[in-house]
Amino acid sequence: MNYHEDAELGAHIKSRASYYEAPQGLRDSIVLALAEAELPKAEHWTKRWLEWQRWMGMGVAFACGILLSVAVSYFHGDKTAQPNRIAAQVIGGHVRSLMLTHLSDVASSDLQTVKPWFNGKLDYSPPVADLASDGFPLIGGRLDYMDERPVAALVYRHKLHTINVFVWPARSKYLPVYGTVTWHGYNVTSWQGDGMQFWAVSDINTSELQKFAELLRDHPST
Repeated sequence: MNYHEDAELGAHIKSRASYYEAPQGLRDSIVLALAEAELPKAEHWTKRWLEWQRWMGMGVAFACGILLSVAVSYFHGDKTAQPNRIAAQVIGGHVRSLMLTHLSDVASSDLQTVKPWFNGKLDYSPPVADLASDGFPLIGGRLDYMDERPVAALVYRHKLHTINVFVWPARSKYLPVYGTVTWHGYNVTSWQGDGMQFWAVSDINTSELQKFAELLRDHPST
């Protein structure tokens, strides 16, 4: 086959071949896999995508996804891979709620309003505490998705800072407490109590977050 015949055949195939666009889920999986491969590259891609997103005005949802994928790759190599994977999800959920201004599905400081709101939406009842007198008022709650299941997100305020507390049933009573993780200005702490797993995340400093966690652990909840 000579050059002209080859070119003609190529043009014929190109004009008649079917084209199928990759599903969005496949695209997202490829982006996440690439981000997990190497953190420096993921950080570079994150900056490039964020710049492109701002320039094109495509919204903040994609930025949240990129931030979460970088967080996953950052934590993935640690020896405590499972808790770090969840910590990455927690940070991503916190940032997503701030960027999309979706802090609450039910906005209230009243325990008797927030707690019943979850009835019928989850297969468990999350404990809700009133910490307003300690400087951490409850401002609402919402549904989120963590550790492969729908979970309760309780939202507290401390001065000008938002604290998200994700609560779901502990899968094992032997699951360890993971302490505090810090990543890009966000602090995360985790503990168990009353058969529940708690993950608190905020940009307040570690000592304030630990104080909040201690108050929440020790405070009677409804």
